[in-house]
Order: sequence, then C-alpha cells, then structure tokens
Amino acid sequence: MNPKMLDEHLLVSPQITLDDVDAAADAGVTTIINNRPDGEEVGQPSSAEIAARAAARGLAYHHIPVSGGTFDDRSVTAFDAALAGTAGKTLAFCRTGTRSTTLWALGNAGRLPTAELLHRAGQAGYDLSAQKDRLATARRAGSSDNHRTETKYDVVIVGGGAGGIAAAASLLKRDRSLSIAIIEPKAEHFYQPGWTMVGAGVFDPESTCHTMASVMPHGVDWIREAAATFQPEDDTVTTDTGRAVRYRALIVAPGNVIDWNGIDGLAETLGRNGVTSNYRYDTAPYTWQLVQEMREGVALFTQPPMPIKCAGAPQKAMYLSCNAWQDRGVLKDIDVAFHNAGGVLFGVKEYVPALMGYVERYGIDLNFESTLVAVDGAARTATFKQKDGEVTRGFDMLHVTPPQKAHRFVADSPLADKAGYVEVDQTTLQHVRYPNVFALGDGGSTPNAKTAAAARKQAPIVAVNLLAQLANKPMVAGYDGYGSCPLTVEKGKIVLAEFGYGGKLLPSFPKWLIDGQKPQRLSWLLKSEALPWIYWNGMLKGHEWMVPPQPIERVRQAA
Repeated sequence: MNPKMLDEHLLVSPQITLDDVDAAADAGVTTIINNRPDGEEVGQPSSAEIAARAAARGLAYHHIPVSGGTFDDRSVTAFDAALAGTAGKTLAFCRTGTRSTTLWALGNAGRLPTAELLHRAGQAGYDLSAQKDRLATARRAGSSDNHRTETKYDVVIVGGGAGGIAAAASLLKRDRSLSIAIIEPKAEHFYQPGWTMVGAGVFDPESTCHTMASVMPHGVDWIREAAATFQPEDDTVTTDTGRAVRYRALIVAPGNVIDWNGIDGLAETLGRNGVTSNYRYDTAPYTWQLVQEMREGVALFTQPPMPIKCAGAPQKAMYLSCNAWQDRGVLKDIDVAFHNAGGVLFGVKEYVPALMGYVERYGIDLNFESTLVAVDGAARTATFKQKDGEVTRGFDMLHVTPPQKAHRFVADSPLADKAGYVEVDQTTLQHVRYPNVFALGDGGSTPNAKTAAAARKQAPIVAVNLLAQLANKPMVAGYDGYGSCPLTVEKGKIVLAEFGYGGKLLPSFPKWLIDGQKPQRLSWLLKSEALPWIYWNGMLKGHEWMVPPQPIERVRQAA
C-alpha cells in the first residue's frame, strides 16, 4: 500500500490487503472507504473480510462500489457523506485509486476550482482530465450540493425502532399539525423481546416481525436512508446519501450496535456448529433446534460486559433451555454453565434469591467475571478471559450474548458522551448541551436497563418535553429510570423484575396480584400474551397505557 494524500483528511490507495488495514489503523486512519465491487479479480479481499478487520481495529468502514466508470450522484453523495462523518483521517481505495479520487473530486466540485481539483489529483498520480467538463458543469450549477436535497421538519427522529416509532406516535397524539420525519433505512421492524420466546419454541419468528411501512405512524415522512452525521449547531442531520434534513427539534433513537465481530471467530460460526444467539432474528430458531436435539454434553451460556439490551436475556435463554431438558429427563446428562462478565447474577439484589433457586434446581455452574473472547466453531471450543488468565472450554451448545456498543455515527458526533451514547439529562431526556435535542431507548446515555419497557416509558416523556421546548417552556415530565425484565425461569412462570435508577423497585401491580420477586404464572401470561399485543397495538400507536408522563417535580422528589 502506498497511499497518496488528496487533502488533509483523505488518503487514496490501490487495492489494500487485510494487513494494510492494520497498518492504516496504526498510522491514525479512522475510516476506510472501499470503492471496489467484490469479485473484480481473483484473490481480492472481500468487503466482508475488510469490514471485519476494520471493526476489529475500531475503524469505521463504508462500501461504496463503483463499476464500469459510472459515477452516479448517489455514489458521489454517499462518498461525500462518509468523509463528512469522521473528524480523523480516511483511507479510500479501489483497484488503482482512480475511482476513489474521482468520487472525491466530484464531491468537491462546488467547493474548489476545477483546476485545483485536477492539480491535486495529478500530484497524487491520477489523471482526471476525462472528468474536466463534468467538474466544471457541476461547479457552475452549484457544485456537489446541486445533487442534494434539503428539507426541514418540526421534528426529525433518527431511528425507526421501538423508541423512535413510539415517540412519533406520542407526539402526533398531542399535535397532529407537526411535520415529522423518521430517518430509518430498514424495511422490517422487529419485536426483539419476543426472540427469547422464539428460542424456547413458544413464538414463531414471523410473529416478531412486521414491515416498517406498517408501523410508521400516519402522517410521518419516512426517509428510507441511514443517518450519517449530526450538525446540531445548524439543526441538521445528514444522511448517507448526502441529504441534509433540518429540524426544529431532534429525537435520536437509533438503538445500539450488536457487535458480532467483538468476539474472535463468532461471526464466522454463528448459526452453525452449535453456536447460537437469541439476539438475532435468524438465529433464535436455531437455539430451539439445538435444545430439542441435545441429550447430553456441555451447554454454555454467556453474558458480556454492560451495557446490553435487557440484562436478563442471557439468563432467560439458559433457564428455558434447562426447563425443556428437565421436562425431557435429559438435564442430568447435560453440564450447564453460565459465564457472566459481571460479578453478580442480577444487578438488583431483591430478585437474586428467586433466580438462585432455579440455578440450584437446574444445577447450573456459575462463573462470574468470565468474558467470552473467542469461539472456534469447528473445534467447538470457547475461550474466556478471567481474573487469573484465559480458559478454553469445549461445548456442544453455546448461546452467545454479543457485546454491544453505540453506533459509530453517534459516537463520532458532537452529541455523544465519552462512552459514545447521546448525552442527555437522565430525568428530562433532553441533551445536556443542545436543548432542542432529545434521546431515548438504547442509544441514550441514561443509566437504566436497556429494555423495550424503558423505551415505552420514555416515549411520552420525550414527547411532552419536546413540545414544551418548542414552546420555549420549561421541561414538564420526568423519567425515573423504569425498566422491566420478565425473567423466564421456566415455561409458564416468570420473575417479573421492575426497577428504576439505583435499583429502586418500581412494581406496576399490587403485590397481591403479581409479586415480582416470585415466579408466577400471571407474569408469564403478561409476557406471552399481553405485552406483544400492547407493543404492536398500544405503544407503537401512541397509546400510553400505564405509562402516562409523570410531572418532573414528583419524579425528582421520589428519587
């Protein structure tokens, strides 16, 4: 690799190797852009291989393939947006570097004179004279900004997951005149809490998936692109196609990233070789397949360092699997172990006795401060980092809870805290530096359990506080950190953990009806029957049953 510098932030290069990714990271590069389609020549590293190596080194990665010399506006704007999304150095490459250089020049056609662009490219060894007329025309027409569109809304929401859709519905419930846009590239919307039940053979996977179009609130503009950068000083979000979307108020609800590449070897073997996870739609059914097939051997269940989606989910998979094996009379022949990166079974002590009862009932071997760091699917071994070094264990079944982190486009933005999440006041959910920015769900910095129940409680709070901010009024509602974790300890019974900031118990029901510290049938019916219906027909429709926003003074007094 012999990269050439086009400007202070961009290096271009011919085809790179996986070792070149390491060299780039060591040299201070923070982003890699691949402008080459896969399969152009024998021996060319695939985009997936480069992406995996980049992720392992903490680099952002974008694949913007250009073939046949066709530099369409979408590719130009995507390249420009990728560059704008990083403050560090970027390395772009193709077969020779010409395509990357051309995309850079076309993106800068309105910012720099044509002669300057041709000169810089020439100094780097790339002759762009064939693009001279196009560069000049783009400059006269208003340059690279000519192919972009700019729209403005009262409210822009980044993320079409549980938090984003619920917040939009709660806003429209209060003011139908608001112009709202949701930036979300995915075509499907998932009820992720249902995947635990898919992994236990209780739910069909299809019941947890609806089309994104079917859950979009009526009257909302759906921008089917991905957010790339935030410019909060200008009240603007830029998408990955280069579109500038302006707002009066912004809600950031992108969720967090499931980092499958954060464990060495996991991505390559997930969904086969006995390696599964209920944290993915397509592998949750494999969990149930493995449970049904297993009659003896070793079953390992893992939990990574916090924060993760639903801290109880790793245990849920374990308890339901053990219960199925117990019912079939094979549990006595299966060695079950729980490897938890944390130091306790559950973070709220009041629920631990009930859970320990099931740990003892199922004969589970507890391993605390034990973090999964590598998986060899073919050899069926898992390696864990522990206080006294690393240990490798064989397995017949391995259920992995992957590490999770903030989205790169959030972490690299002015909105982020040191951990990469949107930095908001934990009570008002308003950004600490930008008053017209709010966040909820897994992408926010609030120190609560990251659950759908938390997003359900947060959505109406964000709605009323955002409307107050637009009216130049003080914040109205407060969030107490509420989250709910229905711990499925056996098929038909659940320990219903409900708690807020600091582990304070926040039960929704009187103890005579549901005692959350004991396994109960009614809690199971709530999880299996009521909550999915409430999610699709209540939460996503703006119905705030049992979660009306509480006055901020009351929340602060109760804290």
